[in-house]
Amino acid sequence: MSRIAVVGTGYVGLTTGAYMAHLGHDVVCADVVSGKVERLSRGEIPIFEVGLEDLVREGITTRRLSFVLGAATAVDGAEFIFLCLPTPQGEDGSADTSYVRAAAEEIGPLLRPEAVVVNKSTLPVGSTRMVEQVLGRTDVHVVSNPEFLREGSAVYDCLHPDRIVIGSVDPAAATRVARLFERLEAPVIITDPVSAEAIKYASNAFLATKVSFVNAMANLCEAVGADVREVVLGMGYDKRIGFEFLRPGPGWGGSCFPKDTQALIRIGDDHGYDFSLLRGVVAVNKEQCERVVAKVERLAGGSLDGVTVGAWGLAFKAGTDDTRDSPAVEVVHRLQDRGAAVRAYDPAAAPVGLDRITRVDDPYAACENAAVLVVLTEWDEFKWLDLNKVRSLMAHPCIVDGRNLLDPAVARRKGFTYEGLGR
Repeated sequence: MSRIAVVGTGYVGLTTGAYMAHLGHDVVCADVVSGKVERLSRGEIPIFEVGLEDLVREGITTRRLSFVLGAATAVDGAEFIFLCLPTPQGEDGSADTSYVRAAAEEIGPLLRPEAVVVNKSTLPVGSTRMVEQVLGRTDVHVVSNPEFLREGSAVYDCLHPDRIVIGSVDPAAATRVARLFERLEAPVIITDPVSAEAIKYASNAFLATKVSFVNAMANLCEAVGADVREVVLGMGYDKRIGFEFLRPGPGWGGSCFPKDTQALIRIGDDHGYDFSLLRGVVAVNKEQCERVVAKVERLAGGSLDGVTVGAWGLAFKAGTDDTRDSPAVEVVHRLQDRGAAVRAYDPAAAPVGLDRITRVDDPYAACENAAVLVVLTEWDEFKWLDLNKVRSLMAHPCIVDGRNLLDPAVARRKGFTYEGLGR
């Protein structure tokens, strides 16, 4: 098995290190925060991700996974170095590569000859060449290996990938990287670095397009009196379309879709192509948040000023604590901006960026004296709550189901005024 260094222990880096150790490799993960390294070394993970803590603890117990302070220590003697660093969106929509550049500059002189540096971060098309230049080594290979992890099911996705994409100008280096994943028995696509980088952006942009399409379709269904659930059912059985990502909601968010769609638009601009289709996808997504807010406002009597609103959900999707670019948070902020007093509950959402929001520790507490309850994240537990109790706590029994999670017939039998999306 191989000696692997993982630079960065964020969502991608920690998951990558844990599952590579699970596959039998000797993995050292590096971070620049000493307290975080100490906690990870004890098996304490900073994010909510199903199965990840068990995978980390397994790696520590078997001594195949360890954590160190600083990239320099991690890369010593490593055959493969995975760069798993943040690439935040810049003001112009492009991806900020400064963290990747800084890491490459630091480790360049320390790498053993014939080491393979693997770009795992989502980087602009053409970044493999950039990393090569920053490393300044002609005896080291740089390979693109984009990740396709879904938050909430990242461990499953790592161990059961749809495909493994490897981009390299050196077939031998690409083959060496492919061997790291042999136990997974997944299809391996070996291509050039630019195409590998484009595959990641194209995949996320296409999925974002599907979500925006079904949200637009839900809006049309409302206008014509159709039921979007039946429409999606009829579409999904078409093998060319499928059911995935065809669920209406308040919009897409998280750490990938917003950043990657804007980055792809910017890449097009930089190369003289106006990606107007993707601009429309982004515009529909922004409009969807406003449509949910408008539904709440209408059920509140036309004004939100001084109105108490209960909110179920803050994470951008169920199964994760991530609230980055969460449409749920955006809806809550817009409600607050119009004068509403919002009480929100989420079983896992991290507190980052939620300073303005009043959070409660119980879903029923979010309903107390509320004129409207809005469902914003599709946590399964919300489906099984006692609607009789919810109704008794609310000032007015009104629900805006921004995820079509609840049964509208049941809610109406319980005395609620219920509005979903496209129903």
